[in-house]
Amino acid sequence: MFPMLADLTRLPVLLIGGGGQAERRCQLLKEAGAARLRVLTPSPSDALIALAGEALERREPVPEDFAAARIVFVADCERGKAEALAKEARAAGCFVNVEDMTALCDFHVPAMVRRGDLVITVSTGGRSPALARAIRDDLAARYEPEWAARVAAIGTARDAWRAEGLSLPEISARSAALIAEKGWMP
Repeated sequence: MFPMLADLTRLPVLLIGGGGQAERRCQLLKEAGAARLRVLTPSPSDALIALAGEALERREPVPEDFAAARIVFVADCERGKAEALAKEARAAGCFVNVEDMTALCDFHVPAMVRRGDLVITVSTGGRSPALARAIRDDLAARYEPEWAARVAAIGTARDAWRAEGLSLPEISARSAALIAEKGWMP
């Protein structure tokens, strides 16, 4: 596995599925800023209807849907249908994630702690989602909600230093000094 973060404000994302798995995935995608999200299912749950809003289309996907996407999530599908959807998405050049079917995935979604722009992730490569969640919960207790404001503050300072024309090593040194001055890390 190679860890990376995707800017979902830029990438078109397709979510296929209508039940509990799709609800959870839709919530995470919205929290991550998925601005070009489309949710396709002929039978959405009430919760998914509320979560997806205008992104919801009550129908099965067609080839044009895959051609317009870059990332495809498949949820709440039996294996045969999931395999067919994953194959079609891959043929269109999409990265694919199928809930709870690791062998059909091009990537895995890690357990996450989100504090504003701070995103801490944990992955076991699909070997133990329960362990990843336990570690995530431990990190969530350590990195409480005030970290969102800390990240915003250091980001603002960094922007100002860049505007002054400081070099990256100077910005890094000032960032480290600010972190130490504020006592943010032990």
